[in-house]
Amino acid sequence: MGMTITQKILAAHAGLESVTAGQLIKAKLDLVLGNDITAPVAINEFEKAGFDSVSKSTRITLVMDHFAPNKDINAAESCKKCRLFAKRFDLEHFYDVGEMGVEHALIPEKGLIAPGEAAIGADSHTCTYGALGAFSTGVGSTDMAAAMATGETWFKVPSAIKVNLTGKMGRWVSGKDIILHLIGMIGVDGALYQSLEFSGEGLCNLTMSDRLTISNMAIEAGAKNGIFAVDDVTRKYMEGRCDRKWMAFEADADAEYTRVIDLDLSKIPCTVAWPHLPEKTHPATEGGNIEIDQVVIGSCTNGNIEDMAAAAEILKGRHIKKGLRGIVIPATQKIYMECFERGYTKIFIDAGCIVSTPTCGPCLGGHMGILAAGERAVSTTNRNFVGRMGHVESEVYLASPAVAAASAITGHISHPQEVMDV
Repeated sequence: MGMTITQKILAAHAGLESVTAGQLIKAKLDLVLGNDITAPVAINEFEKAGFDSVSKSTRITLVMDHFAPNKDINAAESCKKCRLFAKRFDLEHFYDVGEMGVEHALIPEKGLIAPGEAAIGADSHTCTYGALGAFSTGVGSTDMAAAMATGETWFKVPSAIKVNLTGKMGRWVSGKDIILHLIGMIGVDGALYQSLEFSGEGLCNLTMSDRLTISNMAIEAGAKNGIFAVDDVTRKYMEGRCDRKWMAFEADADAEYTRVIDLDLSKIPCTVAWPHLPEKTHPATEGGNIEIDQVVIGSCTNGNIEDMAAAAEILKGRHIKKGLRGIVIPATQKIYMECFERGYTKIFIDAGCIVSTPTCGPCLGGHMGILAAGERAVSTTNRNFVGRMGHVESEVYLASPAVAAASAITGHISHPQEVMDV
């Protein structure tokens, strides 16, 4: 029996000719990632286990993004622990205030992961890098600690669901709408411990930004990872980012899948996930009676320059509804600067929004946009669980940057065309 893309990558990193779903393997890693919440726990476990060296300093990346710039004393102490660890082991890839970005946008941007590579991160949205044709998945901090010391970790090889993409998206539809639509179809446990493998003739119509968003939210369907076949879009993205050799893996023609899902991109509407699960999806056109208090545009899911461009197109020359809070967070310093250069920052500020330095901030209810009881937000982040962005009686509606920007103007959940037609 043939292998899927993920199975081929895992076999190569385990030094095996082939692997099968359910098999336990030990695989070498190209990247081990932690942030200012998870890395301090991993460092504690690293020291408790008596490790006194790391496997390879260039393969460990620490990004201070969740509570940085430090929001309180606890956050400051956590970042300090990471700084000292990075200095002790001379970690080349340590990103702090002024250099950092939201980790899952920063890692691809800097070429720290490439097609065919294997990565783990002590953050569930590490699955983002599957957009590049890499195997990447989230793990616990204890696993991260062991991987920093050994450069390896254990995996149970996942089975896979094939998502066959056809057609082309309509106006205003993006990767966020596609993944929300898919999660709405299969549910938050519809791909539990499986690989979501995206391919098909419609793949060429997805930008890298679309793919990063889709892979990022694979975990919201319970998936072990989400992964895209490598094509010309991937190769173009990697140009100038990575000077090491990498390998693109293709699924065998006889690869085994637990199911095949056909998605016609032309039939997917602008989609919003109602509280309190990403699977509770509705077309944006059904949200007209849902008034909101806050809009957040950014995060590891939708903080790329293409996301900023979509929001800027809608907000240009318009103003958000009086009394509504608009928060825009470019995902990296490079994207932040590009927003300045393209004039997006002025558009956002003129529209009544604030523009923040890169941070995860409001996504996890950390800072920069906490909701009070009874408040509602439309957010381009990836989770809308109870209390995710603040009070347990607040509500988060997940949407694309275009829908979020339009909703900020009207004060209720809106399709972008509702604003553009005015």
